[in-house]
Amino acid sequence: MTVRSILDAKGRDVITVRPHESLADAITLLDRHHIGAVVVTDPGGGVAGILSERDVARALAESGPAALERTVSETMTSRVSVCSEAETVEQIMETMTRSRFRHLPVERDGRLVGIISIGDVVKRRIEDAVRETEEMKTYIATA
Repeated sequence: MTVRSILDAKGRDVITVRPHESLADAITLLDRHHIGAVVVTDPGGGVAGILSERDVARALAESGPAALERTVSETMTSRVSVCSEAETVEQIMETMTRSRFRHLPVERDGRLVGIISIGDVVKRRIEDAVRETEEMKTYIATA
């Protein structure tokens, strides 16, 4: 099971924001799209950073409501791990667990082509387990 198969099933749409936009505008995007992170892109379509709910919470804890006037680039996580479509679910689970984050942008040739969340990974693992169980039941019933 690869990242490509997850993206093929869920879609490749990614909500993005530019570094110069306000934190308030980015929070509006998170709320409007019911997502936990937004990818920050550079002019060439590459990943410049990621802004997660955790980043927003830290900014508000540090500066209170004044944080809403900051730019996304002042608040985002700029050291972002990315993955490729060829990586396996096991590989990205390891990356997410080790690095303690829930969203992983997917790049191809330096350009953003999707995003995988821990929820996507868990959903796929559950679907695989259910399918394997059904296959075993069928095998046992026909043996």
